[in-house]
Amino acid sequence: MAFLQSPGIQIIEKDASTVTTGASTTVGGTVGVFQWGPVMVPMLIDTESALVSTFGKPDTSTFGSFFSAANFLAYTRSMWIVRASTTNLNATAIGTGLLIKNLDAYELGYSEGQGAVGAFAARYPGSLGNSITVSMADSGTFATWAHKDQFQGAPGTSDFVASKGGLNDEVHVIVIDKDGRFTGTPGSTLEKFEFLSKASDAMSFQGLSNYYANVLRNQSQYAYWMDHPTGGTNWGNPSASTNFLTLIDTVTAGYDFTYALSGGLDDNSATNAELQLGWDLFNDIETYDISLFITGNADTQLAKYVVDNIGEVRRDAVVFVSQVTAAGGPILGSSTTRVTDATTFKTAVGNSSYMVIDSGYKYMYDKYNDKYRWTALNSDIAGLCAKVDAQQDTWMSPAGLTKGQIRGSIKLAWNPNQSERDALYKLSINPVVTFTGQGTLLYGDKTGTTKPSAFDRINVRRLFLVMEKSISRSAKYQLFELNDAITRQQFISSVEPFLRDVQGRRGIDAFRVICDETNNTPQVISANEFRGQILVRAKGSINFISLTFTAVGQSVQFEAAATV
Repeated sequence: MAFLQSPGIQIIEKDASTVTTGASTTVGGTVGVFQWGPVMVPMLIDTESALVSTFGKPDTSTFGSFFSAANFLAYTRSMWIVRASTTNLNATAIGTGLLIKNLDAYELGYSEGQGAVGAFAARYPGSLGNSITVSMADSGTFATWAHKDQFQGAPGTSDFVASKGGLNDEVHVIVIDKDGRFTGTPGSTLEKFEFLSKASDAMSFQGLSNYYANVLRNQSQYAYWMDHPTGGTNWGNPSASTNFLTLIDTVTAGYDFTYALSGGLDDNSATNAELQLGWDLFNDIETYDISLFITGNADTQLAKYVVDNIGEVRRDAVVFVSQVTAAGGPILGSSTTRVTDATTFKTAVGNSSYMVIDSGYKYMYDKYNDKYRWTALNSDIAGLCAKVDAQQDTWMSPAGLTKGQIRGSIKLAWNPNQSERDALYKLSINPVVTFTGQGTLLYGDKTGTTKPSAFDRINVRRLFLVMEKSISRSAKYQLFELNDAITRQQFISSVEPFLRDVQGRRGIDAFRVICDETNNTPQVISANEFRGQILVRAKGSINFISLTFTAVGQSVQFEAAATV
C-alpha cells in the first residue's frame, strides 16, 4: 500500500465479496457422422433446425448420429457436436475431389488459391456438395447472365477502387442448389453476394474486406473461392490504378462462368479410430465445459473408449451409453439372449461412476425420410438429466413417472419385465420401460459402477460434479494469494453460502468446510500449497417402496395394530 507524503485523503477499495456460483450442468457433447458441416471441429448447436443447417439432414448412413443430437436437443438447448471423418472429399469446380476439413484447414492450405481444382470448392466435404452451383458476373457478362433478375443492378466500379484510380472491379456471385438436396427444390438460390470486388485490398462501407475471395471465406455457408476465372485479368491485385478487365460475354464468346461442383465424396461409415479422434477434442476441459456426453449408437469398443478416455480422464462429466449386442445395434431376441447380451456388454464396457448405461434402443419416426428408425436411448437419458437441471436441480433423479418420460418413442427394442429389470439393475444398467397408459420412461438411476457407494446413483454423482466444478472455480481466486488465516477465511466464506443454498434446495443433508491450520500445516504452506476439505452428506433417491396393509378387527385400536 502506498503512503501519503502530505496531508490528504486516500480512498482504498477492496473486494472481499467473492462468492461461489453454480456451474452449468446442461451442456451436451457428441461425435458422429453427418452429410455436411465442418470436420473435426466442435460446433455449438442449440436447436434441431440449427443442427440441420450446420450438419445436414439425416440419411441411411447418418441418421444414428443425427437423431442422437436431435433427441438430446428436444430436452435442452446446448450441445457441442463434432463431425468425425477423414477420407471424404469436397466437391470442386472441375470435379476433382479435395479434402478441406474446416476453415482452419482452408486458411492453412488454400486461402491463397488452388487453381488445380478450378474457381470454387464446396465449403464442406461430402457428396451433398455436388448439388452446389456457383455463378458469377461482372459488367461484361451481366446483360446475358441467367441470374441478373435477382440483383439490384449491373456491377461496375466500386467507390473504394475508384478512389484509388482503379476500374471495373465489381462482381456478383450467386450459389444455387442445383439438385435440390439442400432445399428440396432444384434450382433454388442458397445465397447471393452483390457488388463484391476483384481487388484484394477493397473495403466495404462497414470497413470490412469486400474482396470476393474473402467475402466467400467469411460469409458463405456453401462455397470457398479457389482460383480466379479464366479470362479474368488483374483479378486479386491491389486496387491502385488497376483496370480489372471484365469477363468476356458468355453469349458472344461461348464462355460460361457458372460452375457446377462435383467430385464430392462421403465417408459416412467412419471407423472407431476416426470417431476416437473426434472424441479426443473434448479433452480440452477449459474450452469445452460439457457435463453430459452422448455416445449415440456407439458399439462396445467405442463406448468403452469414451468412458475411459473422456469420462474417467475429465472427471467432470457423465458419459451416457446404450447397451448393444456384440455385433452392435439394438438388443432383440429371447429373454435369455437379452440378459446374456446385457451381461456381456457390461463386462466389456467396464465399471465407472462417470458412466450411465440404459437398456437399449427406441423406435422413432424420421420425418426427414418418412421412415421409422431404431435409435439409441442414451441421448434421451442425458436429455432427461438436462431437463431436471432446468426444471428442478442437478441433484434430482431423472427417473420415474414424473421426471423420466422419454419423448418420441413408438416402441422399445427391449421392454424388460420385472425379472429382467432385476437382472439389469444388478449389472448397473438402467431399464427403460413402457407401461400401458403411463408412457415410456427411465426406470432406474444407477451409474455404471457395481461397487456399493454413494456414487452408484446418478443424482449423487451429478451433485458432486456441480459442487466440484463450482468450488474449484472459486478456489482459483486463492491462487497466488498468501496462505494465511485471512485467505483461508475468505475461501470458507465463499464456499459455505453456496453449500447452504444446495442444502436448502434438498441437495445435501449436512456439510462442513475445513480450511485452517489443521490441514494447512507449516509443511503445506512451505510447499506453496493450499488445502480445503469439504465434507458432504448427500441425499439418496427412493428406489424401493414398501407398503404394508393390515386388516384389523372392529375392537382393535390402530395404535396397537401399527406395531404388528
